Amino acid sequence: MLEAVQPHNDMAIREIQMLFVVALFLTLVVGDFASTFFYHVPQHLWFTLHLRTHHDRRRSYFDHAVLSKDPAVLLDGFLGAIPYLAAAAFAARISLPGAIAGLIFGQLHVWWRHTTDLGWRTPAWLCRILRALGIVLPEDHDGHHRNPDIEFGDIFRFYDAPARALLARLAPTSRRARNAGRRSAKEAPARA
Repeated sequence: MLEAVQPHNDMAIREIQMLFVVALFLTLVVGDFASTFFYHVPQHLWFTLHLRTHHDRRRSYFDHAVLSKDPAVLLDGFLGAIPYLAAAAFAARISLPGAIAGLIFGQLHVWWRHTTDLGWRTPAWLCRILRALGIVLPEDHDGHHRNPDIEFGDIFRFYDAPARALLARLAPTSRRARNAGRRSAKEAPARA
């Protein structure tokens, strides 16, 4: 009788493990998608909170992302995390521990991707593995800090190209385009 129970327990354990992994990846992949396209891209197009707090070149972005107690910086971080929290709430129906692990991995990645400011360089062997998996490296995110128009996607690099395409498509509606239109309207009478 014990032999008949063992295969059933092994299947149950494998199913729990599989559901854990599914919930973890759903939290990360769906959370990153939603954060990129429903928070990050709109912030770059139409708003200023993210640009003022996360792309301020006067201060270390490690301080911004990890150490800051500035309410605006904390608000930017919280607003960027809401999509992950929503994805985790959905994934928790599949596996609560998997969803929680996804949030933990996501937060660890936030801290890690801001380490180039501290002198971190990703070893070549790890670069090869993570690039093959489409994971954003600290060096990639450093590129985004230096040029806010590239390297989108919090965790996954495969969101960069669609995010840039969306930015290009919506550029005429952006804050930059509106401000440029206002400037040229003010300059036009001066030229006449």
